[in-house]
Amino acid sequence: MFDPRDDTRERGDDGRARAYEGRDHTGDPRDVFLRDVDLPLEREREYVLARDHVYELNGEESRTLATLGAFRVVPERDLVEGGDAQDVNDALDHLREQGLIETVPIGDHDQGLVLTERGHDLLEANRRDRDPEDDPQAFHVGVSRLRELAHDASLYGAYRAEEARIRQEHEGAEIRRVVLDGDLKREYQSFLQDHNRDRPDSDGRPDRDAAEVAQWAQQHDLPYFDDTVHFPDVRIEYEVDGRVRHEDIEVLTPHYRGAHLAGRARCGFRCYSAGGSGRRGGGCGPRLAEDLLA
Repeated sequence: MFDPRDDTRERGDDGRARAYEGRDHTGDPRDVFLRDVDLPLEREREYVLARDHVYELNGEESRTLATLGAFRVVPERDLVEGGDAQDVNDALDHLREQGLIETVPIGDHDQGLVLTERGHDLLEANRRDRDPEDDPQAFHVGVSRLRELAHDASLYGAYRAEEARIRQEHEGAEIRRVVLDGDLKREYQSFLQDHNRDRPDSDGRPDRDAAEVAQWAQQHDLPYFDDTVHFPDVRIEYEVDGRVRHEDIEVLTPHYRGAHLAGRARCGFRCYSAGGSGRRGGGCGPRLAEDLLA
């Protein structure tokens, strides 16, 4: 008797990995998020197994799942505008029917998409084995910060614009992954608490001094001033001629004012205005924050 679980195993192996490596990824900025997962790439749907659940996915649906996981929340209109509308809408309907994604309201008029627990489990269950030194793409489930939802939903648009700029300025550039601020902050908190780990007498307060913190910030190429490490909204890691580089992105919203805006300008991140609502309507560049202060 036909068992889709057997079919999933047969279609997996290294076949999709070889297919991914052989693809031209310059045409779709979402392709990079399939780098670490063994999911279908083509238009035909295939069976995918996760925690004894069997799902059916095609390439469009795989890219959508991985992109939502990478950015946590993406406006539905950004996905529709970024590809063939019919294919995208069919993919979204199919993913909803399988319980892999859900819709959340963004403001009064827009809606965003996030992974469900099932969607997150599917991505994690189908990770490829990689070199331990090759940091994988992190995937996230659900909404993290309700008050920041509109801001967070702007990150994917900023990524698309920056990804296009990187490819235009650096021939042969290969995007490796994106790192959200929450992931960078968790790594920082782990560093702060390292001395307290497995110590029953610990009071939970970090005991790193300013010199250690400054050194950590320097090692991670993050600005450190006013006794604080400053984090971008998203870090884009990419490779050019065998060298790994990164670009740090900040999305500015209309409520950025005064000292907060001045601090972001001092960080030197590449800045985008959220949703095209800033004075430069979605523009970018290290001086956008300074211009908004003017």
